Amino acid sequence: MSLSSTDMHRATDAATLEADFQTRIDNEEKIEPKDWMPEAYRKNLIRQISQHAHSEVIGMQPEGNWITRAPSLHRKAVLLAKVQDEAGHGLYLYSAAETLGITREELIHNLHTGAAKYASIFNYPSLTWADMGAIGWLVDGAAIVNQVSLQRTSYGPYARGMVRICKEESFHQRQGYHILMTLMEGSDEQKAMAQDAVNRFWWPSLMMFGPHDSDSEHSGQSMTWKIKRQSNDELRQKFVDQSIEQAEAIGLTLPDPDLRWNEERGHYDFGEIDWEEFYQVISGSGPCNRDRLAHHRRAHEEGAWVREAIEAYEAKKKASV
Repeated sequence: MSLSSTDMHRATDAATLEADFQTRIDNEEKIEPKDWMPEAYRKNLIRQISQHAHSEVIGMQPEGNWITRAPSLHRKAVLLAKVQDEAGHGLYLYSAAETLGITREELIHNLHTGAAKYASIFNYPSLTWADMGAIGWLVDGAAIVNQVSLQRTSYGPYARGMVRICKEESFHQRQGYHILMTLMEGSDEQKAMAQDAVNRFWWPSLMMFGPHDSDSEHSGQSMTWKIKRQSNDELRQKFVDQSIEQAEAIGLTLPDPDLRWNEERGHYDFGEIDWEEFYQVISGSGPCNRDRLAHHRRAHEEGAWVREAIEAYEAKKKASV
């Protein structure tokens, strides 16, 4: 069936808009909320930004578990501040996602129904105080490696939000490393606790960068649109390279017998990730998936009266004008 002249004009107009859009991307121009963008670009951004926002908020749970059990008042205050930072990061990111035409209610609904994902790392339990060190050093360290390049992502609100987030995450990584460094200067039991935490969080931290580039559904298009600036495997390699020297500096051993320097590549070789475990966790069958979502749903429901009070106050204020 042949296209009508109207349909042909629409197709031509759409092709021109997409070509102009890609030219702006290639010229390193930022895309802003009111600019024209392909629907697939908008959906890709909503998926990535919402996943990032959900990760920040769900990630408060394993750390919040240790606020009341921190070993000193100083450690308690620092951890509390960190958890508050993560809540702020979630707020920045939800706000950035909302500029794309999706509501906060829709974002939370997608999280609760499983339509939206969050970082698989937060489905692992925090068993000891040393886990606060491993999460800060490895998990936040992996996040920084990924997020530094996102400061140059093509969507303006996302890029600007990442500038502040990266500054705060760098403190979180140092806090975690300091916890592990302190434990490694302590008793044999404390050293063993630090090593155990690193053993448990190393491989899940590598999984944070997602599947291999060849297996990633969104990576190629995200790179073309400069939503992402570096591929999953490039970022993972960068993280491995920097982590080995940091571990050696305080006497920790990374749990990978295949780690070795490759002179030809100029990088460290490392073992293969357990991808079966990765896909099991992101599909909802990790150690803490159900607990994490149940806790979030409960907190969301218990906070309903606050949202209702705010809406009533705003409505009353508008009525009085």
